[in-house]
Amino acid sequence: MAMIISCGEALVDLVPAPVPGGGPMNVAVTCARLGAPTAFVGRVSTDSHGEAIWEHLVTSGVDVRLTQRGPEPTCRAEVFGDPPVFRFHGEHTADVFVEPPDPALLIGGPHLLHGGTLSIFREPGAGVLAELAESLDGIVSFDPNVRPQIIEPLGRARWQPWFDRWCAVASLFRASDDDLAWIWPDRDEDDIAAELLARGIVALITTRSVDVTVHTAQGHITVPVPPVDVVDTVGAGDSFCGGVLTQLWERHIHTVGALATVTLREWREIVTFAISVAGITVRRQGADPPFVGDLST
Repeated sequence: MAMIISCGEALVDLVPAPVPGGGPMNVAVTCARLGAPTAFVGRVSTDSHGEAIWEHLVTSGVDVRLTQRGPEPTCRAEVFGDPPVFRFHGEHTADVFVEPPDPALLIGGPHLLHGGTLSIFREPGAGVLAELAESLDGIVSFDPNVRPQIIEPLGRARWQPWFDRWCAVASLFRASDDDLAWIWPDRDEDDIAAELLARGIVALITTRSVDVTVHTAQGHITVPVPPVDVVDTVGAGDSFCGGVLTQLWERHIHTVGALATVTLREWREIVTFAISVAGITVRRQGADPPFVGDLST
């Protein structure tokens, strides 16, 4: 059966108490809680933080057959302010030592594969995940979720080739307006969208605090974000991505060809749903996306 596969880091956000987090893991948890069959490809520590992450995955309904365990420590992210600023403690942590998943567990597609954030450039795991994205049939969703405070001390030249590699295989690209400004400084969104569509991206979704815009070959639409009482914005973009992927899965849009047929009217519906998912997440402490039942309350 086709499923959503999110690959990358699982860590703990210190907000200030430790809570499970990490962009790709948050996406997996969101999709599973919304009722889509979802697996997580990543490596989770066997330390106390790792045990909490594992329980979080399992109780959220994530398929952990593709999730690995290891004795390395859990990556930790201290979160300050809103919008959040992160300080990472990630030297030789479990997430970077992910190994290629068992191919037998990947049959039955085409699947929707999602990746991004720290895992796309932190080696040696970055190569494993890039190869997975390059080899899997179906839709590849990419959220760069840029962390300048991590990338810039290492040098942009270390990040850029991995970013380009994911762009080459992605058909769905989600970025915040801040992401676009860092990746392509001094360029406007329409210009960036035209370049990405020419490179093979089927849809660019740009998220801002007040609205979301979707660019496709058909044109673009913008959907307003209703105001909500925000507790914090940790995991907002991840839960938004999870909402989009869940909608695509429910609509049987599992291939690049099918993704190209999605109309702007359908994108408005998909994005409106994803905004409602993120709207619940930001009303909670830490990255705590909703279950299906929460959407009706």
